[in-house]
Amino acid sequence: MTAPDPQQPLSDVWFTRDLPVLRAIVRLLDEPPHGSAPYLGAVVPASGLPKPQVVSAANALVSAGYVVALTNHAGDVVRFTSASAEARRLAGLWPTPQGEWERLLEQLEVRAANALSDVERDRWRAFADAAAAVGPHDGALLMSALIGGYVPRAH
Repeated sequence: MTAPDPQQPLSDVWFTRDLPVLRAIVRLLDEPPHGSAPYLGAVVPASGLPKPQVVSAANALVSAGYVVALTNHAGDVVRFTSASAEARRLAGLWPTPQGEWERLLEQLEVRAANALSDVERDRWRAFADAAAAVGPHDGALLMSALIGGYVPRAH
């Protein structure tokens, strides 16, 4: 076995380790049977990953500020007490501006396709065309304002 090259970046673990553990933690925090503070032992089967990977992911998620955890005297994560707003968005519990923009575009297409008259169809089609012309960046800014109740200023 050769030693890892210290000049090479580390392998990405977000999608394979950290995100599945984050989703498991947030799901368990959101479920009453765990008292809204699941133990690490409940996260292991919920994530589908082996315990050493869950421990590594938990430490990474805590240090990144996605979750808050209780630790024992040795500093090992024992229980999770909360998740940040960003963690809830990443896990899918809360909407993202990009996701809501996509849902709006889909709804406009469906409404145009199911319109009862040509006039109604033309109106929905014009709305869909105008929304598509706005583009995903500005569309996400609009949805951010709708979701969060504020209008971000353009730079």
